[in-house]
Amino acid sequence: YACSRQPPQEEPRASSLPSIPNPFPELCSPSNSPILSSPALGQGPPREGTSHVVKVFGEDGACRSLEASAATTARQLCETLVRRTRALHDHSWALVELHQHLALERCLEDHESVVEVQSSWAPGADSRFVFRKNFAKYELFKSNASLFPEVMVSSCLEANKSMAHSELIQNFLNSGSCPEVQGFLQLREAGRKVWKRFHFSLRRSGLYYSTKGTSKDPRHLQYFADLTESNIYYVTQGKKLYGTPTEFGFCIKPHKVRSGVKGLKLLCSEDEQSRSCWMAAFRLFKYGMQLYRNYQQAQARLSPPPWIGPTPLRSVSDNALVAMDFSGCTGRVIENPNEVLTAALEEAQAWRKKTTHRYSLPTACHSSPLSAAIHRTQPWFHGRISREDTQQLIGRQGLVDGVFLVRESQRNPKGFVLSLCHLQRIKHYLILPSEEEGRLYFTMDDGQTRFADLIQLVEFHQINRGILPCKLRHYCTCVAL
Repeated sequence: YACSRQPPQEEPRASSLPSIPNPFPELCSPSNSPILSSPALGQGPPREGTSHVVKVFGEDGACRSLEASAATTARQLCETLVRRTRALHDHSWALVELHQHLALERCLEDHESVVEVQSSWAPGADSRFVFRKNFAKYELFKSNASLFPEVMVSSCLEANKSMAHSELIQNFLNSGSCPEVQGFLQLREAGRKVWKRFHFSLRRSGLYYSTKGTSKDPRHLQYFADLTESNIYYVTQGKKLYGTPTEFGFCIKPHKVRSGVKGLKLLCSEDEQSRSCWMAAFRLFKYGMQLYRNYQQAQARLSPPPWIGPTPLRSVSDNALVAMDFSGCTGRVIENPNEVLTAALEEAQAWRKKTTHRYSLPTACHSSPLSAAIHRTQPWFHGRISREDTQQLIGRQGLVDGVFLVRESQRNPKGFVLSLCHLQRIKHYLILPSEEEGRLYFTMDDGQTRFADLIQLVEFHQINRGILPCKLRHYCTCVAL
């Protein structure tokens, strides 16, 4: 008999199956997954609309936790901290990124996202944000700044003449120009503790070094670091951790390097001026006009409201100020330098006599205890701080002319010390108390200029240079978070 066999049915193909929607699409897409793209793991940018906890430390080690979104900038977080600590508001407050295990630190730019920077840290790393002053943050935009030595800037060398600071900054900000910073730096070889001296050139395209002296021939230039994918940091303990030849070390840290020394590009300058020049040029090349807009916005926040009225015009240059004598019927300009100094000393003496009773109690010819201790309430007074700690504090808050603090003297139990930064060096001036006719006064020049208290001494030198190399401009202060 015949039997008809039916062919076996083919298995259905995947394309013929009905499409079933994926109930958990976020698990298949790392970019949308809150687990796979967690900022703590560094697998992607922070998600918009979610809040993050940011811990900020003060210089005293105290910590404060703040809630921030992915769009919160360093400037916004600083303004929040200024309000909460009731600190004096100015554009010198900064948020510092500190990697303690690597001895690296840098000041965040105002426009940077705090959460994005925090998400780049390795889990468990000893990294933190520190809230403190940084007077050098926008010093490169000041007209009297001397950050760029002529021998280090190629545009000045080619023109064979000195270039105004404002013109030099415009060249850096103008994307069509090609300025170049050059000079010798010590370079630590990868994987070794050996430092070698090379001639470096910083351009818009990156940082290069020459393998043959100072030659800029393309055959001798080696590409060293990219500006857009790196950040530049100060090295705070270079000799101890990395064996730097000098104390003026800095580091270029690529974004892909999250922890450990491997991948860090360690460099060392001969002095503080050259280190400041390299770091300022790096910031200008990396951020360009954004950096200048940050400065303009910071200045605009400090300008008075329009209803207050215009402020009188006043020159910011000390060279435009002249000494005047109004003792006669008409005023005259004092041109003799010796006469100028004499007039300043006479003014100080007159000021002392006029205001010496400000803090005096009605006792017979004796200075009051209040007058002898009123300085302890001032933000510029730091008590029994050592000379080494003083230099570190001023260095952290910016080596800018006029940054100062007053402290107790360690060698003279009754004396005080005025520590002042000038030309990126810190100088210390002894303040000695003395008594005359039952009244206590303070002096820095063996009694030639006398002050009733330390407050009067500081206020005088904020408007008069006196025996100091520059006026007192910015006082170092620390706030408790």
